[in-house]
Amino acid sequence: MEVTTIGLDIAKSVFQVHGVDASGETVVRRQLRRGQVLRFFEKQPGCLVGIEACATAHHWGREITALGHQVRLMAPRYVKPYVKRGKNDAADAEAICEAVTRPTMRFVEIKTAEQQSVLMLHRTRQLFVRQRTTLINSLRAHLAELGIVAGVGRNGVERLLKVIDDGDDDRVPPAARQCLMALRHQLALVKQQILDADRRVLAWHRSSELSQRLDDIPGVGPLIATALVASVPDPHAFKSGRDLAAWIGLVPKQNSTGGKERLGHISKAGNRYLRMLLVVGALSVIRRAKQMGYTRRPWLAELMARRSTKVAAIALANKMARTAWAMMAHGTRYREPAPRAA
Repeated sequence: MEVTTIGLDIAKSVFQVHGVDASGETVVRRQLRRGQVLRFFEKQPGCLVGIEACATAHHWGREITALGHQVRLMAPRYVKPYVKRGKNDAADAEAICEAVTRPTMRFVEIKTAEQQSVLMLHRTRQLFVRQRTTLINSLRAHLAELGIVAGVGRNGVERLLKVIDDGDDDRVPPAARQCLMALRHQLALVKQQILDADRRVLAWHRSSELSQRLDDIPGVGPLIATALVASVPDPHAFKSGRDLAAWIGLVPKQNSTGGKERLGHISKAGNRYLRMLLVVGALSVIRRAKQMGYTRRPWLAELMARRSTKVAAIALANKMARTAWAMMAHGTRYREPAPRAA
């Protein structure tokens, strides 16, 4: 009995394997230590291997593919319905083995090490930005306890930093000043790390022809372009731009029945980071359009006349995602729409 399909439930140390033959009969069911996984697949003939798209899944997908197997990653939420009663590693591996053979299953493309490195750079930068916000909020809160308050924005923060650096200001006790100086030094370090991350993102953007083409889309800069290239290894995995927008979570959530369509807020499924970047980019386009006019996007002006700015931003972000898919899938460049006649 030759194994044709294997479900692999990955973990940190103990992995679970469930393999079946062409007739669906169970052939192998066993646990593997981390060091035994590749040796096990080296001895197996080429077969279909299913893995949940979770932590370290892309690494194992690359390693097992190099051994001659066909590896397919699946979102855990799509595997859950195939789990029988009870929850353990053996049941999960069996469910993965069953789900990977379904003809309508949706799969996740395996990312290369370079693409994961770019995404790691984005995640690191995002972490530094959150730390910067945390440090600024801490400085504001501590100084407010001493009656020192400044306006919002960068200028307000700079005024607070001047108060901390001024050793002659009697409003700040010596013990408090030492704590505030430590936070101030940490803030300066985080700001420098954000600038370094921006330089590395820009350097990778300049080395990628596809990323430079995506940069021509209004509202898409080097940050969004590199994130799109790294997050979508194969644009042909999506049948259309609408599928990419749905994967990002920029489409209405449906609750339809009985032939009646009920559309609600956006689904917020898929890639949260990409969705945030696209919405921020769409808001910048709307802000610019308010200053320069809507001659090139009359549909946006008509939409904002009856809906709020945030709803219009979601619609524009959806259009940006569909435009990016078309450029990635067909290798074309962005063409600006002709301005509407006065």
